[in-house]
Order: sequence, then C-alpha cells, then structure tokens
Amino acid sequence: MDPMFLKDVEAHQGVGHYASMIQRCREAGKPFPRIWHLFAFKPKVTTALSALSEGIMRGPSPLPSGMRELIAAFTSRGNHCLF
Repeated sequence: MDPMFLKDVEAHQGVGHYASMIQRCREAGKPFPRIWHLFAFKPKVTTALSALSEGIMRGPSPLPSGMRELIAAFTSRGNHCLF
C-alpha cells in the first residue's frame, strides 16, 4: 500500500486490538483499512469513533448491513480510498 498522509501515525508501533490486526495483515500481505492506524495510535481517543462506526454499520436500520457496506464501498471508491 502507498504510505499514508500521516506518516508518524502509520509508523507508530501501536498497542491493543488494532495494532495486532495491523501486524497480522502485514505478515499475511493483506490490505487493511488505513483507519486502523489511527485506532492503534490513540486507542482511548478513538473508542467513540469505533463505536459510532459499528453502530452505523451494524446497528438497527431500515437498510441491511450488506447494503450499508455496499454504500460505504461505493463512496470510498468514488473518493479513491481503499475500503
């Protein structure tokens, strides 16, 4: 993957769940969402952002989760963002 705009965040050896997921994806050569770097960089600060994202994508809604994922992927593609 190309380096992030926030190089210090990407280079930071994070802690916690997201840091572990980043490491596993790197070892397996798999891409992963770049926001994981932010979650690993400041886990206590990003807890609310993670809960918001989970609530939006998985919480009660007239749209099924799969449709919400499709909308997010389409929007990310339009923004030239790896989803």
